[in-house]
Amino acid sequence: MGAMTEPIPALPCWLDGELGNIRDAKVSVLDRGFIFGDGVYEVVPAYNGRPFRFEEHMARLDRSLGEMRIRNPMDRAGWRQVVEQLIDAYAAHVGKKKEDTNQLVYLQVTRGVAMRDHVMPADITPTVFGMVNRLYIYPAEERAKGVACVTADDFRWKKAHIKSTSLAGAVLSRQMSADVGGNETIMFRDGSLSEAAASNVWVVKKGMVLGAPKDNLVLEGIRYGLIEQLCRDAGIPFQLRRVTRAEVEGADEIILSSATKEVLPCTQLDGKPVGNGKPGPIYEKLFAGYQQAKLAQ
Repeated sequence: MGAMTEPIPALPCWLDGELGNIRDAKVSVLDRGFIFGDGVYEVVPAYNGRPFRFEEHMARLDRSLGEMRIRNPMDRAGWRQVVEQLIDAYAAHVGKKKEDTNQLVYLQVTRGVAMRDHVMPADITPTVFGMVNRLYIYPAEERAKGVACVTADDFRWKKAHIKSTSLAGAVLSRQMSADVGGNETIMFRDGSLSEAAASNVWVVKKGMVLGAPKDNLVLEGIRYGLIEQLCRDAGIPFQLRRVTRAEVEGADEIILSSATKEVLPCTQLDGKPVGNGKPGPIYEKLFAGYQQAKLAQ
């Protein structure tokens, strides 16, 4: 008999207008998010109780909903209220002032509940869900070591620019790195870098930061614009273009970025060291700039 899983904690959540907890929250089995993965999501980090780059996250939510032809059920003020309610509720749940917490707010919109049919039903009410948990901050010793990644062909669909809840491809690719104790799976489509399972990927060569173009093959992370801004502020050359697998494998540095990772150095790729096998100077500058951006929000 296998070990029992841990019980679901009673963390705060927001479901269709009501604040509750994730242990008790329920949705219909005919919700199209459950049946088809027919929905989109956003993940907003909150440092010291303050949402980080909230407007950028909402702009991407608008884009994803538009691509999926789901109406946005709330305006910016409504979404802000939901996020603030969840931040306050989590702080109360853990018995702290919100200013003393770092949180991760997850927001999801599905098309809604209807009888199963691939055709998009008209005039149904979207299901809106939000939940919140502690934001894990990578400690200095982990950052000083860096993380290991593996590579794989990008076998996902060609609408990666939509932050869709249909994440089977990301789950399978991320498990490939988890199976060997790695942190991420860096993927390539037709010989060029796309992204990692749950991160954007940045390649450093001769002092220049290279990233994949913003197109339908890559989810434009909120950190895309931030990385470009940080590079500009630090005088680091920055370019978005097709990056070959050979360039990735021969990189001086590889850097991952996401809401949970912030910027994180990849120091080992497919069992081989990246550059000298240690976090590099460009990473150090971007990490320092990122911390300043958090303080300045």
